[in-house]
Amino acid sequence: MGEKKQRENTKPVFVFGKKNYKFMFIGLACIALGFILMAGGGSDDPNVFNPDIFHWRRIRLAPALILFGFGIQVYAILLNPNKK
Repeated sequence: MGEKKQRENTKPVFVFGKKNYKFMFIGLACIALGFILMAGGGSDDPNVFNPDIFHWRRIRLAPALILFGFGIQVYAILLNPNKK
């Protein structure tokens, strides 16, 4: 009887806090934006070369944004939500 009552009174404890999830969603948005920026630029005709595949946005900006997003994810996981 006491065990059932104790289970009803305990609240579920989450591993991460609200701040952790906020940073995780920011990191996920950065990663998704990086992949969106990397997409496209192909040619419909395989005999025609399209130089847009070597644009600075696909070569420099998108991979840097993805790495930045992964860095934010690591920070969000290591962040202590109880620290003031």
